[in-house]
Amino acid sequence: MTAATRSPSDWLALAHDLGNEFAPRAAAHDADDSFVAENYDILKKHHIFSALAPQALGGGGASHAQMCEFLRVIGQSCGSTALALSMHMHVLAATVWWWHHGHPVEALLKRIVQEQTVLVSSGVSDWLDSSGTAEKVDGGYRITARKGFASGCPKGDLLMASAVYDDPQDGPTVLHFPIAFADEGVTIKDTWRTLGMRSTGSNDVMIEGVFVPESAVALRRPQGLWHPFFNVVTTVAFPLIMAVYVGVAEAAQALALERAHRTQDDPQTAYLIGEMTNALVTAQMALQGMIAITDNYGFEPVDATANAIFIRKTILARAAITTVEKAMEVVGGSSFYRNVGLERLFRDVQGGLYHPLHEKRQHLFTGRMALGLEPVGSS
Repeated sequence: MTAATRSPSDWLALAHDLGNEFAPRAAAHDADDSFVAENYDILKKHHIFSALAPQALGGGGASHAQMCEFLRVIGQSCGSTALALSMHMHVLAATVWWWHHGHPVEALLKRIVQEQTVLVSSGVSDWLDSSGTAEKVDGGYRITARKGFASGCPKGDLLMASAVYDDPQDGPTVLHFPIAFADEGVTIKDTWRTLGMRSTGSNDVMIEGVFVPESAVALRRPQGLWHPFFNVVTTVAFPLIMAVYVGVAEAAQALALERAHRTQDDPQTAYLIGEMTNALVTAQMALQGMIAITDNYGFEPVDATANAIFIRKTILARAAITTVEKAMEVVGGSSFYRNVGLERLFRDVQGGLYHPLHEKRQHLFTGRMALGLEPVGSS
């Protein structure tokens, strides 16, 4: 069976099969901070990196909703693999949205299909203000930057990045462009030593004097201001990313229920399980709401859509964390032992707080919109 002929049930079945294969390696990768390279090789073998590409271009044709479910299931077994994959998928999903709306991205999509090209995002360090410099030279720009949180970069092919050009007329302008990891000016720094999600390979990437031709610049926007581009990225990205954290929370609940029989006669156990279940369902409902808003690319890319996604992202992150905390309470002191598995899930789920917008920034964004203000002021 090829990726282009899979049914919705096939995608879900494959996710369960791959998750079962990835799960036995998750703790070891976490323990030594190593990237899940072999899992990426397996994903590539199954043409997962082109799963969201349209069937008309030879891709898997998976819907946005199906990929959210795929990532949720993988997240139950190996949060790091799922999160790193979600970073590729959200860039691919945005590209698919642009394709549906007539933008010239067909060549990139065909390359992803034919080569199983791995896309790497430096979105956290490339948010509104971006980072790094773009120097104007003949035919394009010389880029110098250090990009963090580049998940999947040990196996990456293209870095989807940005840098700031001091435009003589328009002032500080953020340029968006792809850069090949094969370029001699690109190096990966082994910096990813973290609390959780230790196996995503989210290292720093150094870009030193890399030439980007004018034709490769896909977007120009004012530095520090909210741009319609972010309404697209936010809406397609966060259901995919946050699905991973729901998967982590579901794994914690399952583990807690498996061990709860030891204390089932303690009244506190049933109460804690009730709290845990409510928190998990809250996270699941928030994810379902995000998926419904995205509507398999049928959304309107307006500020209100992004706001609705951000609200649910905040609710989901907190509820997922609460789920894992309550799971640890159910299990009790043994949850502190690494071999139980809950402490890794506890560390991994914390990452949900740190994807933009961070909780307080989301509250500010939402509050400004409710007051009829621009969602983000000038930087």
